[in-house]
Amino acid sequence: MAKNILLVKTSSLGDVIHAMPAVSDVYSQSAAGGLDWVVEESLESIARLHGGVRNVIPVAIRRWRGSWWRSKSRIQIMGSLRRLRVQEYDAIIDAQGLFKSALLALAARGRRYGLDFHSSREPLGVFYHHTFRVPWELHAVERNRLLMAKALGYEVPEGCNYGVTATPRSFDWLSSGPYAVLLHASSGDDKLWPEPNWMALGKALNVLGMTCVLPWGSTRERERSMRIGESLRDAVVPPGLQLDQVGGLLAGAQIAVGVDTGLTHFAAALGIPTVGIYIATDPAATGIYGCARAMNIGAFGAAPAFSQVMAAIETVAL
Repeated sequence: MAKNILLVKTSSLGDVIHAMPAVSDVYSQSAAGGLDWVVEESLESIARLHGGVRNVIPVAIRRWRGSWWRSKSRIQIMGSLRRLRVQEYDAIIDAQGLFKSALLALAARGRRYGLDFHSSREPLGVFYHHTFRVPWELHAVERNRLLMAKALGYEVPEGCNYGVTATPRSFDWLSSGPYAVLLHASSGDDKLWPEPNWMALGKALNVLGMTCVLPWGSTRERERSMRIGESLRDAVVPPGLQLDQVGGLLAGAQIAVGVDTGLTHFAAALGIPTVGIYIATDPAATGIYGCARAMNIGAFGAAPAFSQVMAAIETVAL
């Protein structure tokens, strides 16, 4: 029987993208009468891109954490809690596995499912009616899929469908013609690929007839985009973009190349030829996964050379 399901997976962008195949699985097994998703407000537009999501319930845990005592924040918190309790769910599945997500699951009405003591970073079993063992050795995508399958009683299907689409957008700051999106920025400096490598890559892509687009999210990242762009014959540093605008930018790209950041996973999930550069994390655990036109390069403690990245680009896009 199809069930009303609440998925709790609030952040980050990469984690939200990694949960999308599990949502696709639910619908391929006719296991959902409707699926609602609790997600951080900044990622609401991303969750809505999946056709299987009925409602998105935004929360602002990151913002509330620093202002919970203010009346405006308390009003917003109570409003989100009321939305969580509007409907009783057949299954509330906490795929985040953190104290904050367990509290959100507890606030909703219905039977709660989550990871057991051996499968999550925090001991959260007391918050759930049922817990399940999900091996850490699995890729994050498969961990989400297996948890959802165990909670709803089906076998994980073959294949991996992210179920997310975006329409290419035109921008007045970007001329017509083929372009590559270079996602050089990351939240951790240890994940960054050296700037001279990005400059060499941009020059090679210019030779292939592509404009290099260098998105950014902070002042520091914009300065890095400017330095890289100034070294290239054909490059654009765009204005600040919202996530839905980035989706439209990625959807029209010939190729996306990025470090371990959520936007790189987003590009791959959209079916864009994508190369992921890994330096400080293990791509076997959290790399691009299940995307036919994508490739991971590098490994923990082993930054790939420019020549390796170019070879990967030739494999997935040229």
